[in-house]
Amino acid sequence: MAIEMAKFGAVGAVAFLVNWGLFNLLTTVPGAWFATQPTRARILASCVATVVAWLGNRYWTFRHKRQANPVKEFVAFILVNIGGIAIEATVTWVSAWHLGYTTKLGLNVAFIVGTALGTIFRFVMYKFTIFTNQAEPTNRQPT
Repeated sequence: MAIEMAKFGAVGAVAFLVNWGLFNLLTTVPGAWFATQPTRARILASCVATVVAWLGNRYWTFRHKRQANPVKEFVAFILVNIGGIAIEATVTWVSAWHLGYTTKLGLNVAFIVGTALGTIFRFVMYKFTIFTNQAEPTNRQPT
């Protein structure tokens, strides 16, 4: 489990950089529609990062537990990530629209808090609902 968590963390770090970079790009471009829509920018950036995370987790972190049908697995992955994105977007929404933290610092603190909560949710869901198939033993003895 420790190795899975480390790999999950590495994949998550890459997805985080994609997510954070795209979010900041979308909310920084002057005059751009997303500059005044941080929650929508967060959702779009999270969707792109979700695809990056699925590829990394499917082909590296949980490669020994992936499902035989990648389409079915991807759909399940997307459904779980809708929950994770909802957690992240809710934190951004509350921060920006209810607490008034609309500065770059405020939005980035909300980004980190939302990411932490969403990551915990995702790991548990990936491990126990998506990547659950057991790999065939490689050193089986003939019977």
